[in-house]
Amino acid sequence: MRLALFPVVAALLLSACGGEKPAEAPTDGEAVRERAEQAQTARRRTGAEVQDRALNRIIRTVYLCNNGERLSVDFDNPRGMATVRNSSGAAVDLYQERAADGIWYRASGYELHGEGAMANWVADGREPTDCRAID
Repeated sequence: MRLALFPVVAALLLSACGGEKPAEAPTDGEAVRERAEQAQTARRRTGAEVQDRALNRIIRTVYLCNNGERLSVDFDNPRGMATVRNSSGAAVDLYQERAADGIWYRASGYELHGEGAMANWVADGREPTDCRAID
């Protein structure tokens, strides 16, 4: 008799654990609709706001160079400096120079200049190499 009750008890326990079906679960359609609307109408920055933000903060860029070197560059725009770190962790501070287009930083035998995603890296005593920004 005990064995005959086992399937009934097991069925009752399994049905109790099932909970609501996904189609029956309550949804807050208004909240979902509101979040979608906010995402579509997110405030976009003007060109002047983007420029102001870039000029008043530190921006990190990673470059991969043709000679296999990986450079991590922190552009400290408020101070007019760039700190260049190579793959081994050695760092050098460069000072911003006036460039017709793009970037130009240099100091005692080191120089980083370029435009857009491309840059040229000159390290003291080594051949210059072209680099591409990856971040």
